[in-house]
Amino acid sequence: MAETLIAIIDDDDSMRVALMRFMRSSGYRTSGYGSAGAFLASDDVTAAACIITDIHMPGLSGFELKALLDARGVTSPVMMITARTEANLNERALACGAFCFLRKPFATDALQLHLNRALAAADV
Repeated sequence: MAETLIAIIDDDDSMRVALMRFMRSSGYRTSGYGSAGAFLASDDVTAAACIITDIHMPGLSGFELKALLDARGVTSPVMMITARTEANLNERALACGAFCFLRKPFATDALQLHLNRALAAADV
């Protein structure tokens, strides 16, 4: 688990830091990015075992990020999170291939459950 890298992309600094702390306390390595563009420019795109991304961010959205990852052949599971309340976000996230969708605020046990499932599905 210690070698398992979880990438977290969220423009909300406090959320990104909190998620990184939680992941580290659970035994994972983490990398954090304030934008999808910064993540895409990193080596972590292919190194991350799982990607957790906000949906609504300046620049590229989580949906656009997922499409670009797919175009690059990245198969790591993508978990999408948002604080937005618009209808159908869950359906849109799953339709674009997200492994799961969580609406903020979410319980850390729900996050851990989905992460465990995502890593198991990815055979990590």
